[in-house]
Amino acid sequence: MKRSKKVTIGIIIFFVIIGSVIGGRTAMGVYFKKKFGKRPPPSVMVEVVSEKKFNKSIESYCTALSSKTTSFKIKKSELLEPIQFKSVKKGEIIVKTSTKIITAPFSGNVGTRGISSSILGTDSIIVTLDDSKKVLCDLQIPEVFASNLKKNLKVKAKFLAYKNKLYAGNIISHASRVDAQTRSILARAQINNDNLEILPGSLLDIEVLYNEKKALSVPDTSIIFEDEKKFVYKILENNKIKKTEVLTGIRKAGNLEIIDGLNENDRVVKEGLARLVDGMTVKPLMQ
Repeated sequence: MKRSKKVTIGIIIFFVIIGSVIGGRTAMGVYFKKKFGKRPPPSVMVEVVSEKKFNKSIESYCTALSSKTTSFKIKKSELLEPIQFKSVKKGEIIVKTSTKIITAPFSGNVGTRGISSSILGTDSIIVTLDDSKKVLCDLQIPEVFASNLKKNLKVKAKFLAYKNKLYAGNIISHASRVDAQTRSILARAQINNDNLEILPGSLLDIEVLYNEKKALSVPDTSIIFEDEKKFVYKILENNKIKKTEVLTGIRKAGNLEIIDGLNENDRVVKEGLARLVDGMTVKPLMQ
């Protein structure tokens, strides 16, 4: 075979190989593009905009007082039997002495009050009767809240012995003037204590609720902060997301009041905002 013919055949073979490689790579590119080029939309947790209760609050503290209390001075030497710390109903016997029988003027719990013997004398004891199914609580409310302080405002109380429990109550009265020394207004709350868990003398943390209202709400995790503005990703009917500016109000228990920017039953992305871009399509997931 002549040298020129061998060269020609070699060149042809070379280009055939190159063409095959290019064609194969092109075919593979088309295949992988079809298979992997179109990624599925990201899944996102969705919250439907709805109304929730919101309020502002005043925080204070107080010492629990029995709603009714009375006491009796008794001589120890006259006791016919030991004093029993017990619950009694109105009219039942509290204590018997050699000179008298004392009955309960109202239902409550029997106890004693510790008073120095130098004041009371060594032969005397003070027996008490407390009705604590409702406890009273005197609060000092800063004068800045004077316009918000009203009778019947709701109250929530916490007692350290029952950390995870809230006791409901309300404001039953308040002073008509500001204390010039403390710059506060004295208010009295009444708190439900049906199980007698709050003991007279206990320290209570108090939250007085005011400006209670229902308003549109979204989780605080759905908010995007940009400078002084706030946005959410609103999900449209075609499952595309739209970055929407909102005006918010009170924050309560992980939710934010929506004053403007959304309507009831709108859908917003609840979490995972960092991986989203305005206008992209998502796969909504409801909890």
